[in-house]
Amino acid sequence: MTPEIQSQKSRALCERAPVIPVLVVPDAARAEGLATALVAGGLPVLEITLRTPAALDAIRQMARVNGGHVGAGTVLTPDDAKRARDAGASFAVSPGATERLVMACSDIGLPLLPGAVTASEVMRAMEMGYSMLKFFPAEAAGGAKALKSLAGPLPQVSFCPTGGVTPANAPDYLGLPNVVCVGGSWIAPDAEVAAGDWAAIEARAREASGLH
Repeated sequence: MTPEIQSQKSRALCERAPVIPVLVVPDAARAEGLATALVAGGLPVLEITLRTPAALDAIRQMARVNGGHVGAGTVLTPDDAKRARDAGASFAVSPGATERLVMACSDIGLPLLPGAVTASEVMRAMEMGYSMLKFFPAEAAGGAKALKSLAGPLPQVSFCPTGGVTPANAPDYLGLPNVVCVGGSWIAPDAEVAAGDWAAIEARAREASGLH
């Protein structure tokens, strides 16, 4: 799968909803209920970061949920990509882009949403064949103003900004011509996940699905 096709598939996923929940799941036993609540609330594309020992098991559980598209976040190495794919991830998200990671995802047919912040990083990703990128860490890197500035010289590239995005500032990003969706960690608070309060998470997902 070439980077160009990867980008097309990543863009199609990003276009499904205005927000991709970015999830850190410490307990895989909660994963299926969490995914069911988020999908029911109108957020079908989910990113599970590979930051906990339970992450791959969580991906396996979430991949069972009808209507959901589960990806792995914090994918840094070819081994991360392979383990994520084998666990059932349908896409991968990385904070950056390296040739080894790009080649690995191409080889195993896993769509990659690579990260870029500076104009040079974006241009390197473009040379590799990517036109759909993650902008991370969004707020720390200048926020919506920085992304708006990139749209001038690099209008052919679209972004999913992640990092510091909130319900308050999400519309600033979503209103930009080069932003397809945002990544947000506010939708599933740790306390509600631990308590299994799926109704509250579904309600928050429904609110997020209406952002624009």
